[in-house]
Amino acid sequence: MHFLSNLLETVTPYYTIIWFVLVGALFTGYSMLDGFDLGVGVLHLLVSKDEERRIFLNAIGPVWDGNEVWLVVGGGALFAAFPGAYATVFSSFYMPFILLLFFLIFRAVAIEFRSKEPSPLWRQSWDILFAVGSILSSFMLGITLGNLTRGIPLDAEGEFMGTFWDLLNPYSLFMGITVVALFAMHGSIYLVMKTEGALQERVKSWVPYLILLFVACYFTFNFSTLFVSSHLAKVVFSRPWIFGVLAVDMFFLWKVWSFVKKGKELIAFLCSCIMMALLLATFGLTYYPNMVLSYPHPENSITIFNSASTPKTLGLLCIIVILGVPMVVSYTTSVYWIFRGKTRLTDTSY
Repeated sequence: MHFLSNLLETVTPYYTIIWFVLVGALFTGYSMLDGFDLGVGVLHLLVSKDEERRIFLNAIGPVWDGNEVWLVVGGGALFAAFPGAYATVFSSFYMPFILLLFFLIFRAVAIEFRSKEPSPLWRQSWDILFAVGSILSSFMLGITLGNLTRGIPLDAEGEFMGTFWDLLNPYSLFMGITVVALFAMHGSIYLVMKTEGALQERVKSWVPYLILLFVACYFTFNFSTLFVSSHLAKVVFSRPWIFGVLAVDMFFLWKVWSFVKKGKELIAFLCSCIMMALLLATFGLTYYPNMVLSYPHPENSITIFNSASTPKTLGLLCIIVILGVPMVVSYTTSVYWIFRGKTRLTDTSY
C-alpha cells in the first residue's frame, strides 16, 4: 500500500497535465469546427438572394449540430477532471453562459425553420435571427475568454466576487469583437471551399479583408494585454518559446490567403484550422498551470493542481478517452467525408 501511495503521488502531476492538454484540445476542436459555422452565420446577411442564403445554410447543414457536441464534451471533461475549476467557471460566468445558450438555441431554430415557408418576410426574419444568434454567440465566447485572460476576482474559496456587469469590461468586450472577426474569417474560408461560380468569387474577395480585420484586432488585443494584464505579459516574456508558436501561427495565417489565391481551398481551410489551434496553444502555454486566474489576488487562482479530481478518477478517465475519442473522431470524419464537395441545392435542402 505504501508503494501504491508513492506511485500515485508520482503520477498525479502527469495526469493533471495530460488532462489540462486534453480539455484544451476539446475546446480547440469546438473552436475549429463550430467556429466556421458560426462564422458562416456572421456573414449570412452579406448576401441577399434567397438561393445564396440557402447555399450558406446547406454548407453547414449536415455538420453544425455535430460541431456543437464538442462544446458539451469539453464541458463534461472539465467537470470530470477539474471539478473545482468547473464550479468556479460556471458560477462566475452563469449569465454569459445562459445568454450563449439562448443565442445558440435561436440560431438552431432559425436554421431549421427558415425555409419552411416561402414567404419573404418569414425567411428574412429567420435570416436576421440566424445572423444575430451567430454574432452574439461568438461575442459571448469572446467575452468569456477575455475575462479568463484578464483574470476575475476570486476569494480564497474560489468564489466569484464580482457581478455580471464587471464581466463587460472594455478588454473583454474587445476580445468578443476579436473572436467574431476570427470566426468570420474562418467561416469565409470554409465557404470558399463549399461554393462555386460567381458566389465563390464574391466570398473569396472577402477573405483578405477579414484576415486583415482579424490581424488588426488580434494584435491590438495583445498590445492592450501588456497594460491590462501585465501579470500575463510577464509570463509570456519568461517563456520565449511562446513567440515561436506565435510566429508559426502567423505563417499559417499567411498561407491561408496564399492557398486561397491558388485555388487550393481544402488546404487553405486546414491551414485556418491549424492557425486556430496554434492560437489556443499560445493561450494554454501562457495560462498554464492556471485554470481560472484570479485578479487582483493571484494567490486565489484555480490551478490544475488544486482543482483536479483524484488520481484514480483521472486514470479511469484516461481509459475512457482512449476508448471513446477514436469513435468520436471516426464519426466526425465520416460525416465530413460523406458531405464533402460543393454545396448544391436539392429538394431536401434547407
